[in-house]
Amino acid sequence: MNELHTKLWHCQKELEEKMAGRKWNRRVGYIGVGACLLLIAGVFTTVSASEPPQEIVGKDGAPMILIPEGIFPMGVPKAARDGGLDERPNHDVFVGTFYMDKYELTNGRYLQFVTETGHRTPQHPTDQKKGLWKQNMMPESVTDLPVINVDWKDAETYCHWAGKRLPTEAEWEKAAKGPNDWRFPWGDVEPTLEHLNFNQSWRGEATLTQVGIYEKGKSPYGIYDVAGNVWEWVADWYEADYYGKSPARNPPGPETGDYKVLRSSGWQGETPQVRIFTRIKSLPTDRNNSTGFRCAQDVPGPSTH
Repeated sequence: MNELHTKLWHCQKELEEKMAGRKWNRRVGYIGVGACLLLIAGVFTTVSASEPPQEIVGKDGAPMILIPEGIFPMGVPKAARDGGLDERPNHDVFVGTFYMDKYELTNGRYLQFVTETGHRTPQHPTDQKKGLWKQNMMPESVTDLPVINVDWKDAETYCHWAGKRLPTEAEWEKAAKGPNDWRFPWGDVEPTLEHLNFNQSWRGEATLTQVGIYEKGKSPYGIYDVAGNVWEWVADWYEADYYGKSPARNPPGPETGDYKVLRSSGWQGETPQVRIFTRIKSLPTDRNNSTGFRCAQDVPGPSTH
């Protein structure tokens, strides 16, 4: 906007000089005003062209929301008295601009991936009753439900196929609560069944809800289901004391580990567990009926052509 102010100032001065010492001439005046308006339009076009769009559609057809760069307080809110030791200390983290899937990855999109790549179907490893797919077939009724029974590698492979990646833990939390030191994506109001799908027992596909239906539960950026429905894999290895030593800018997580991090909380979570800062560890090979994922994507750099 500084560029706009500078150009408008010069435009105004040039017009004043032309009109100095003479009576107002409508023709000259209108031409001058018109030139300034064209200048404003040109500057705004330039500014708009340099800014990434607020929403895009990924290669897999999934809508994605722009998460702007900035600092946010990560971990247990400063005023909170609960939270695990591995969720402390509360620390400021800068995260660069990126895109995040608006919704948890659905069975319908995963079917496209399986069909095109021959990747294994999302099956529970020991109990077929804890799955949504019937052998290798996906019932149409689960198309818009979040995919479950996927391990970390399944999630990573899908994101790579879609031209994306798994979000880092810091990116996930930033997308979930914005710059706010909140307990939940919507603020500090205790959750209800109008905010999220939680506190459930397994009842097959009836346990899960269609993605994107909880308007009251979405994040400040418009990301849905970042609390409840399914746990979500992120890119990071788990380390209990990582928050105490993580970089202040774009923390990538530990270089190695035995466990990966899960965020969000699933359909069975109770109120204390659906807090936005909750993090748990899971073996990357674990597949269960409460875990899914969503993808992130870097913002393309300016074209050099």
